[in-house]
Amino acid sequence: MAIPVPLRLRRLGVSALGVLALGLTAVTLPAVAHDDGHEAPAKCPPGQERAAERAGDNFDLACQPGQDLAQLDDAAATLAPGEVDKSKNIKLLANIPKSGAFAAEGAFQTDLAFQGDYAFQGNYDGLSVYDIRKPHEPQLVTQVVCPGSQNDISVYGDLLVLSVDSSRSNDTCDNVGQSATIKESWEGIRVFDISEPTAPQYVASVETRCGSHTHTLAPSKDGKDVYVYVSSYSPNANFPDCQPPHDLISVVKVPVDAPETAAVVSEPVLFPDGGNPSGGYSSTTSGCHDLTAYPAKDIAAGACMGDGVLIDISDRENPVVTEQVRDTENFAFWHSATFNNAGTKVVFTDELGGGGGPTCNPTVGDVKGADGIYDIVGGKLEFRSYFKIPRTQANTENCVAHNGSLIPVKGRDIMVQAWYQGGISVWDFTDSANPEEIAWFDRGPLSEERLILGGSWSAYWYNGHIYSSDIQMGFDVFKVNDPRVARANGVTSDELNVQSQTSY
Repeated sequence: MAIPVPLRLRRLGVSALGVLALGLTAVTLPAVAHDDGHEAPAKCPPGQERAAERAGDNFDLACQPGQDLAQLDDAAATLAPGEVDKSKNIKLLANIPKSGAFAAEGAFQTDLAFQGDYAFQGNYDGLSVYDIRKPHEPQLVTQVVCPGSQNDISVYGDLLVLSVDSSRSNDTCDNVGQSATIKESWEGIRVFDISEPTAPQYVASVETRCGSHTHTLAPSKDGKDVYVYVSSYSPNANFPDCQPPHDLISVVKVPVDAPETAAVVSEPVLFPDGGNPSGGYSSTTSGCHDLTAYPAKDIAAGACMGDGVLIDISDRENPVVTEQVRDTENFAFWHSATFNNAGTKVVFTDELGGGGGPTCNPTVGDVKGADGIYDIVGGKLEFRSYFKIPRTQANTENCVAHNGSLIPVKGRDIMVQAWYQGGISVWDFTDSANPEEIAWFDRGPLSEERLILGGSWSAYWYNGHIYSSDIQMGFDVFKVNDPRVARANGVTSDELNVQSQTSY
């Protein structure tokens, strides 16, 4: 079985995925230049730094030069490996461990999408499909081996889309890693037919500039086409298909009745006047990490490394940025975005340390590596507050704000969210300035000796239950019993792609 080449190592043509084992005494923030113009050296030992790079995504940011957070205070972390702590109002109903082709530590479980009675889970080595008709007894029904990190996943009707952000020898599922310096190398999106959900069939591929780290679906208003907004970043002059400047997204048009003809139809520049510059606390903007669309309202929100943006998508093929905001004091890496149901707020996440570092502790504090809550007032983003889980995690636990979804409680703004090894959190941001946690679930560290990359990548509400994709532990199903979310149990949907929001 071929092992995918992660984003950061596509430059080198590396074909083996190493174990992430970060040092226990240091985690660094984005690059900060010294007065002499030179950056501080990275704090991770060389071997551990390489392991972080091989993990792909942004995990290598935990070893980037910058401000040293060497003395991390994890004294309040109490859980040992194998232990669990949680609020009284949440219950783990089921867990399906990683298995088969995806059993290895380096086969990271990633994002989730849902359709009918099935959940679809991405993995750095392919995808899995689960039957969730009985949420307390989910069943793994198939695995598709198709290497290409990180395999961000979405479904629409009979179509399934995977993002590939590591340079491959070809566009099929039978591939090996190949350096992005080779013009013939491929990365982008793959399209599958899931008319039979238990047997996905490969249909088409589309190469996109700098690959596809994540993607977002925005159906056309007549439903005949689905547009795929491809987010990618980190250009390099040595990569023929990823040249700087990279201030754009790729728009792929997929005709629903002829998906084999999918193609890039536009490459709108989102930052014609430039994004966040280099040299500060926040990441330099050289593309976008993730977009969230709200097609019914013709809007999208972009988390673009050093910038947060609002986008008009009324013309699906030609998105236009209407608002741009920065937080150069507390946001290191703008990672993802979630609208409230009314489309009057956006929750942006800050993936401090790229997801590879232990940032949930008093040393880092409660405003870095957190959520930023913004109200949309007159088309402008106005900051209201931060939210971060209050529990200290061990220095062997990667922990930072990550993927979550709304819980459909009418009249309230409530969401569930993944925090890697910080577990999952349910919280209310109806009062934008005073968010409140409602429920939570937290496992102990995977190891007391080393930081093994793990924890919940995505935690989403779907038809009365919370489903979590745990990088190492597999597939989890939770039930929340709390009057504040009870009304959500009566709201059902036929399909869920969290990055393509629908109204409830």
